[in-house]
Amino acid sequence: MTDTIGGWQRKSSRCVYENPWIKVSHEEVITPAGSDGIYGVVHFKNTAVGVIPIDGEGNTWLVRQTRYTMGEYTWEIPEGGCPKHEETLVAAKRELQEEVGLEAQHWEVLQRLQLSNSVTDETAVIYLARDLSVVDQALEDSEDIEVMKLPLTEAIAMVDRGEITDAISVAALLRLARNG
Repeated sequence: MTDTIGGWQRKSSRCVYENPWIKVSHEEVITPAGSDGIYGVVHFKNTAVGVIPIDGEGNTWLVRQTRYTMGEYTWEIPEGGCPKHEETLVAAKRELQEEVGLEAQHWEVLQRLQLSNSVTDETAVIYLARDLSVVDQALEDSEDIEVMKLPLTEAIAMVDRGEITDAISVAALLRLARNG
């Protein structure tokens, strides 16, 4: 098995770990300089989705939740995973309802991202959600979420102060700050 990817050649690939969300592969490669090497690749089985809900008064909602891998609480926009067979908009709508207890009438894609593309193939789609209405929140068993409604300008200021560090949230909020 030899696949060419740009200046790289993949000689072999074997799965070293897999669960319902990720697959980790160990790959033997030839580098662009022609030397033998190895590469670890984390394949994500879901696409990440993020949502910035904005009401008519310019408010948004953030969620505070435990991020087990980081060992801390983080403030983020509502986010979740979208199975590859599902439309990202369907997953974004579900995440907004589950995490925040909101539905929206108008949706638009804000941006698409590649997350940590040096070792993972994880991508994200971020949506703006407008014309909001309140519905029942439906947290998953793995979620310990606190919801905060605040002016969008304050959420952007939280990024500037380093209080929001989640990459999807930072990218989305700064994109809104730049483009209005």
